[in-house]
Amino acid sequence: MAKLHISATVNGEPTEFLCEPDETMLDVLRGPLGLTGSKEGCGSGDCGACSITLDGRLVCSCLMLAAEAEGADIRTIEGMAEGDTLHPLQRKFLEMAALQCGICTPGMLVAAKALLDRNPDPSESEVRYWLAGNLCRCTGYDKIVRAVLETAAEMREAVR
Repeated sequence: MAKLHISATVNGEPTEFLCEPDETMLDVLRGPLGLTGSKEGCGSGDCGACSITLDGRLVCSCLMLAAEAEGADIRTIEGMAEGDTLHPLQRKFLEMAALQCGICTPGMLVAAKALLDRNPDPSESEVRYWLAGNLCRCTGYDKIVRAVLETAAEMREAVR
């Protein structure tokens, strides 16, 4: 089978790669593109550890074929920080110890950012609902939810 040539934007950078027709976006991110932040927790779209945004829509990269990325804008955990400056969510997760082993953290952060991009003032219920597709086996989710809510409040205050 011939490899496919794909052109996409990854974390704001025009990117080209070759992939097999049946290769997942997660495999391409972690392989040829060298972006290992997205994790494979389940390989079946059940855990959210591989979450990315595709044209602003939250998706599990383990369920997406890399060929579907043609012409798309993809954002991964590596694209959250600006240089050495962490995104406010990343800072708050560290400050509030909203992480433990780290397997779910990239997906949680990408999902939380996608939520705040859509809704800068979510309720606790909305945060819990939005993050429901991201499984964490180490925390009780409370620190994660609190970190997202506090980040949202800080980001709203910064805009004022």
